[in-house]
Amino acid sequence: MKKGSMIIVTLALVTIYGCYSSSGKGGSVLKGEGFKIAVPTFETDIKQGEVQSVTVSLERGESFKQDVKLMFKTTKGISVEPTDVMVKASDTPDVQLRITVPKTAALGVYSVSVEGTPKTGEPTSTSFDMRVVTP
Repeated sequence: MKKGSMIIVTLALVTIYGCYSSSGKGGSVLKGEGFKIAVPTFETDIKQGEVQSVTVSLERGESFKQDVKLMFKTTKGISVEPTDVMVKASDTPDVQLRITVPKTAALGVYSVSVEGTPKTGEPTSTSFDMRVVTP
């Protein structure tokens, strides 16, 4: 019974949050004054020699009104643009990344890390995976 209830709760949470996961909380520990970074939860396939767009979102608490600098890094073999962006408090929270995979990139899983630093308060970070496959 417990196991069945846990499975139902897990499936409901996955449905509610969709295909994105969030980082730990950054900013302030006070309720509504922090932020999280939402990234894709599942490995995203990208073919050798291709460029793909991925959305990373800033989830602000209802009272969080600060600019946040997002910095992006990848493991060797693929590249990401932009490497950093300032998300102003008045901006849309979505950032479009361009992931580029050279034709000669080795097949396998590559990690993209994201760090968010507010003007004041604690930074937070998370990552997501890209899987390079054959064309």
